[in-house]
Amino acid sequence: MFRLDGKVALVTGCGTLGEGWGNGKATAAVLARLGASIFGCDLNIDAAQQSAAAIRSEGGTIEVLQCDVRDAKQVADLIASCMAKYGRIDILVNNVGRSEPGDPVTMSEEAWNDQIDVNLTSAFLCCKHVIPLMVEAGGGSIINISSIAGLRYAGKPQVGYAAAKAALMQMTATTAVIYAKDGVRLNSVVPGLIFTPLVHRLAEKYAKGDFEGFVAHRHQQVPTGRMGESWDVAHAVAFLACDESRYVTGQQLVVDGGITMCTP
Repeated sequence: MFRLDGKVALVTGCGTLGEGWGNGKATAAVLARLGASIFGCDLNIDAAQQSAAAIRSEGGTIEVLQCDVRDAKQVADLIASCMAKYGRIDILVNNVGRSEPGDPVTMSEEAWNDQIDVNLTSAFLCCKHVIPLMVEAGGGSIINISSIAGLRYAGKPQVGYAAAKAALMQMTATTAVIYAKDGVRLNSVVPGLIFTPLVHRLAEKYAKGDFEGFVAHRHQQVPTGRMGESWDVAHAVAFLACDESRYVTGQQLVVDGGITMCTP
């Protein structure tokens, strides 16, 4: 049970620089541990290669490329490269995302457009190219990584990010209905506050660099008393990637320690 032997997983945003495990790196590692061959990409090729080295050290199979998944041509080339290497794509994990502060008054139009491109258009482009391949192959599983910010106000002024993540979940659900008859499943994993290396950058953006204070505040917000880990996100993705979840499509799997149950 819960094996992915013989399957190929394409994971975007798989890189993590330095120590620690981001959501993409952990997801690629978990899928590889379950037997999948991984094709990963990241805007930062050094980060992708560091993730690849960690996964190979465990005996996993992974290839990585540099790719800006906001760019249609680069996405088309990415999918073609994966197909050339492995000949199939059974699992697609759209993990790319980034939060920038601002509301409609304070956020520039350029920042708004970039938030939509990074958090929504990237997944659209990958789905555009991968879904036909999955239909032809008789099915597949697409997991889009959203955020509780797309469900409700999560304590930070990030209107572009929140709007894009909400739209990502609706795109996922609608597309899941359209392609259910073809055996292609689409689901959203919806993380809450996750303690990844990205938290350092969030502290700079939202807490004037007070990392310790920012971390303590995030822990206190969660009913469990702590933020989650990237492995919590990765294991949720793994469930949705495996055949044991074959009757699950168009859903949102919230991984948040209960925070959305106790906030307005």
